[in-house]
Amino acid sequence: MRAHFLGVRGSTPAPGEDFVRYGGYTSCVALAHDGDAAPTLVLDAGTGIRRVSALSGGTAFAGTVLLTHLHWDHVHGLPFFTAGDREDSRVALFLPEQPDGADAAEVLARGMSPPHFPIGPEGLRGKWSFSSLPPGAIEAEGFSVEAVEIPHKGGRTYGYRVSDGSAVLTYMPDHCPTALGPGPDGWGEYHSQALQLAEGADTLVHDAQLTADELVTAAFLGHSAAEYAVELGRRAGARRVVLFHHQPDRTDNALDELPKRFGPEPQVIVAAESLVLEL
Repeated sequence: MRAHFLGVRGSTPAPGEDFVRYGGYTSCVALAHDGDAAPTLVLDAGTGIRRVSALSGGTAFAGTVLLTHLHWDHVHGLPFFTAGDREDSRVALFLPEQPDGADAAEVLARGMSPPHFPIGPEGLRGKWSFSSLPPGAIEAEGFSVEAVEIPHKGGRTYGYRVSDGSAVLTYMPDHCPTALGPGPDGWGEYHSQALQLAEGADTLVHDAQLTADELVTAAFLGHSAAEYAVELGRRAGARRVVLFHHQPDRTDNALDELPKRFGPEPQVIVAAESLVLEL
């Protein structure tokens, strides 16, 4: 499995000279099978999904998009996904099943339709399908995926555990463990859903929008501290933790300093748009 990190910011894009090395696009990770040139499974559709088109080599996208939830920074790239928005594309999009039972396309249209945007989801070209995904296991593009609900603020949110049969990547870009209490370190509970998703993973991609000293003033927005992400990885036996969903005003220089907070195990990587991991 090959993981392409295409957007690593949280909340809102972060352009500018202070954000060049790690990038300013919002959440998107694209997965490809070994030997395949182009990815076929995309996790989230933040503004980073625009960069999938370059990976497809100018051809139409044929694959699946899994949304963790419906906040702007995870869906705003959809109408600008040029490899998916063309007559010869095939895109199966799944989003978390909504508690009110609302149709998937209808839910997307609440944020992507006039007067907020010129077209709705049905205006995207190509063969698109929009489906609600209940918690549980599915097969998508030759990957086995487990969807588990995790605490976040402002709508149902999933974490995903993805396997190609030989490697496991866990993706939890938005996670608010303090919603379940302070936990043993004051960073939030190491609860069963998070441990289940991360257990023995080769790579854990986790919300690190905050640092421990920022939790008191900023956790109300529903995010994790980097310290929590690393300790969750250690407790779950993950081999590598990728710190993800960076605060939009956290500069390149500040992100350079972040790994210095942690020891050698598990391996800690700060996500950047240029990052490609072979699992």
